[in-house]
Amino acid sequence: MRTFVYTSHPSRVVFGAGTVGRLGEEVERLGCSRVLLLAGGPLAGASARVRQALGGLLAAEFDGAAMHTPVEVTEQALDLLRKSSVDGIVAVGGGSTTGLSKALALRTGLPQVILPTTYAGSEVTPVLGETRDGRKVTRSSPEILPETVVYDVDFTLTLPLSLTVTSGVNALAHAVEALYSADANPVTDRQALDAISRIARALPRLAADPADLEARADLLRAAWLAGTCLATVGMGLHHKLCHTLGGSFDLPHAETHTVVLPHAIAYNAPAVPGVMRRIADALGVPDAPGGVYDLIASLGGPTSLRDLGMPQSGLARAAELATSTPYPNPRELTTEGIAELLADAWHGRRPEGPPTTEAKAARLTEQVVASFAQAPDARVGTLLSDLVRHLHTFVAANDVTDAEWQYAIDFLTRTGESCSQTRQEFVLLSDTLGVSSAVDLLTNSRTPLTTPSAVLGPFYMEGPPDTPHGGDISGGLPGTPLWVDVRVTDTDGEPVEDAVVDVWQSNRDGFYDVQLPDLDGPVLRGRLRTDAEGRITFWSILPSAYPIPEDGPVGQMLAAVGRHPFRAPHLHFMFDAPGHHRLVTQLFVSGGAYLDSDTVFGVKDELVVDFAPQTGPTPDGRRVDGEWRRLTYTFRLAPLAG
Repeated sequence: MRTFVYTSHPSRVVFGAGTVGRLGEEVERLGCSRVLLLAGGPLAGASARVRQALGGLLAAEFDGAAMHTPVEVTEQALDLLRKSSVDGIVAVGGGSTTGLSKALALRTGLPQVILPTTYAGSEVTPVLGETRDGRKVTRSSPEILPETVVYDVDFTLTLPLSLTVTSGVNALAHAVEALYSADANPVTDRQALDAISRIARALPRLAADPADLEARADLLRAAWLAGTCLATVGMGLHHKLCHTLGGSFDLPHAETHTVVLPHAIAYNAPAVPGVMRRIADALGVPDAPGGVYDLIASLGGPTSLRDLGMPQSGLARAAELATSTPYPNPRELTTEGIAELLADAWHGRRPEGPPTTEAKAARLTEQVVASFAQAPDARVGTLLSDLVRHLHTFVAANDVTDAEWQYAIDFLTRTGESCSQTRQEFVLLSDTLGVSSAVDLLTNSRTPLTTPSAVLGPFYMEGPPDTPHGGDISGGLPGTPLWVDVRVTDTDGEPVEDAVVDVWQSNRDGFYDVQLPDLDGPVLRGRLRTDAEGRITFWSILPSAYPIPEDGPVGQMLAAVGRHPFRAPHLHFMFDAPGHHRLVTQLFVSGGAYLDSDTVFGVKDELVVDFAPQTGPTPDGRRVDGEWRRLTYTFRLAPLAG
């Protein structure tokens, strides 16, 4: 059982498109009548809509918010706030504007309404990072948390793609670090994984179409979820590093998060392999650190601290600052390790996390597949390569154990040992798993104008006895007499002469002759040749439903999964004719048992036919007392190409 603590933060969230129209209502809901509006110069259009929504509630404006919330800027805004006698704060913009709003609220106790235009997520956190004398200090307090957040997707539509990417990765960082936080819990885990998946989906869509409203909504919702994670659990190495780099070296906030994130993930990966797998799965990639880096690079995002203006000479100092104060992190923090991380981030190297089990398995699969590359027969190489990929995927997807795989090997060994001249256990295995029918179905689908094919089955024997037209293949065995009169034509309806037709079937009790060692010679099987009209005729007995052999591995398999072993009653045919494709098929007795649950999945509707009950005179004058059956049917063979 997992023990955890979860603390929720009471913010009100309004989410949608056009929600800026509710801004005045939300301000009044907090009991405010005079508010200070915080907005940056680049947000002139957004600010105008906010002013309109606030109307007479707007008392003053401040547009000087700066990155990393410098204390001197806060003092300037605080002076305006006091002179304007406001009773609330409205902030529209990104993390800088939200940070300033929080700093003012902390000093005055005034309520806040935040309308974010980026994906920073800080609007739903009780966290404030302020910079004083070149050093960024972070604090957390309930008084910092904004009372209301109004998410209006329309306000993100004009956000440039470059800012969309870096701001989105900033949100991704919140979700990633929440998963390996010391305070992680099932609630934030689900929020974080949902956020990661949404970000991974939305960012590529926005790169293709920045005006994609649904993708914007997906990304904004992800930012909210990720910000909620940030508000609920403590962050680790990534956030500490970014605060250090931003506060001490004046690097841009979101861009720094974007560059550092893949490397921070790679640093922590050895300590939390399970979390790395979950992150990779949510991203849809095999490796979390490399996958995040590749996502950023594919979107044109920054990948190097050097390109952000970080001096190489400052890396050692940054590593010392980032490790000077202990804080929770899944992997032990060392100055040397962080210095190496920062060097990789400065150069923009793609991080290579420790290979996961999945990555090792994928590499093994490709090594095996590569071993078939020089196969003399390209088709053999292709088939074996695909078989290996499917088998390896099966093993991984089902987490197959050593004991289970050994049992499978033993099962196949016993299947082989059960095969003989009169019994084909491997054919039974293929049949009962539906593989034989699948191959048959695909083969037959290439010649749709012909009679459908069916599985060969395990009881065909080469060289059945020659049988004359009108002959009897039953060998005197008991059963309802059956007269068979069938024609063989091509797809144009022309008779096929001199086609070799092999027939075989079970007896009244459901056994084939090879299963009855006391019988003298082959019975219920024969070989005939079609005449000039393409016809053959012969006598037999009505086939019965029967169980496949249950005393071997295949029978044990069926019993283990609760399946019956029975086949629907049928008569086997095999046709070989010069200039035509071979046809192997079966005719099933209409009304027979197990037609809807044949254990080898061999029944096809087109092959279910009447074995019509008859009494009285027979076609060849043979005397039959009581009922006999008559089967008439026309088989169509496909011509060979060319």
